[in-house]
Amino acid sequence: MTLNRRHLIGASATGIAGALAMPADAARAAPLTSLLGRDATQYGVRPGSNEDQTRVLQRAIDEAARAQMPLALPPGVYLSGLLRLPNGAQLIGVRGATKIVFTGGPSMIESDGSDSIGLSGITFDGGGIALPTRRGLIHCLGGRDVRITDCEMTGSGGSGIWLEQVSGDISGNIFTSIAVTAVVSFDAKGLGVSRNTIIGTNDNGIEILRTSIGDDGTLVADNRIEDIKAGPGGSGQYGNAINAFRAGNVIVRGNRIRNCDYSAVRGNSASNIHITGNSVSDVREVALYSEFAFEAAVISNNTVDGAAVGVSVCNFNEGGRIAVVQGNIIRNLIPKRPIGTAPDDDAGVGIYIEADTSVTGNVIENAPSYGIVAGWGKYLRDVAITGNVIRKALAGVGVSVVPGAGTALVNNNMISETPRGAVVGLDHARAVTADLSADGAQRFAQVVVGGNAVRR
Repeated sequence: MTLNRRHLIGASATGIAGALAMPADAARAAPLTSLLGRDATQYGVRPGSNEDQTRVLQRAIDEAARAQMPLALPPGVYLSGLLRLPNGAQLIGVRGATKIVFTGGPSMIESDGSDSIGLSGITFDGGGIALPTRRGLIHCLGGRDVRITDCEMTGSGGSGIWLEQVSGDISGNIFTSIAVTAVVSFDAKGLGVSRNTIIGTNDNGIEILRTSIGDDGTLVADNRIEDIKAGPGGSGQYGNAINAFRAGNVIVRGNRIRNCDYSAVRGNSASNIHITGNSVSDVREVALYSEFAFEAAVISNNTVDGAAVGVSVCNFNEGGRIAVVQGNIIRNLIPKRPIGTAPDDDAGVGIYIEADTSVTGNVIENAPSYGIVAGWGKYLRDVAITGNVIRKALAGVGVSVVPGAGTALVNNNMISETPRGAVVGLDHARAVTADLSADGAQRFAQVVVGGNAVRR
């Protein structure tokens, strides 16, 4: 039977009802019952049934994919275990009304090497059933053009979505009550993770990972991420809204991040990372972090309101170097040690840097320790600190002056209300000089201080 104008525009109620009432064999050859694609009920799938529908759902998925048509799931609740997506499989539901409830298995949805698959408008409820380690409620291994959009993942006993060697788009989804991480990607082939809402995970919000250091290029943009716990503990592996590990050329922009046990954005051995235009509040460690074996980081135009450290670009001893830290607003930092004791790199510091870095045009206010710190012992080389505004900090700028430390330029900054001094020399965390910006102060050949406007 072929479609005509009447089927597309004015199909009669009896025509549609007749198609839905056809036996399963006839339904396989039936025309579309809607413009969305094949109706899952044609294959014996029953919304609202209290019986497990894994078998009939899998048959419907396979048949629709074979016909190169989407499979439409009408509103209702469907009980199911593991469902496998072949090449071209596309499941479409009614957003907020179509729900699949997990009955058990390694994952709810799995694909292995399948291209051009899609999930849209479906709620996937994991029911809190524990998944094996390194598994997601939706689990995709390999595959080009994988698209998961406008879905909801809730109650996963593992991660929400787990991807390996995947290209595609994860966008417009809602993740709630996730036992591990909302979105995990290993070795992406061209991935976008955007406009998702992530509330309540136990490990991290989004993880962009590689098995070895290399180009990744994932775009992480315009997500809302809140309430991220460091459930397993550790020293920074968990509790991050966005974590890029070994992944080069990742762009993290325009995200709204709130209430994380550790960092808002953490780049570990992630070269050429861009962290731009994010809004961050209430994080309890370094807000924006580029660390370990990286080369080149751009951290610009972010706002941080409430963190232990605003920005940290560190681990020159591991090869971490080259950064631009520009145009950020960092305020209301929290001390990890009582105010008045020796400050260090994780206690109320606005910006911390080590090597080959320009820090310019930032505004830092209410830092219980230093506004900006340059260097850790001998780990300091070629940093320029210019054109920043620092006010209400214990000290304005701290620069390492121990033997072996490299060159720092501290010039043309506006520094006010810093009782310990506008610019001071450091031996690691300890201040060892008076204010280097004062007339007649001690001079160090490798530290160039000049042209700063200081209001004491």
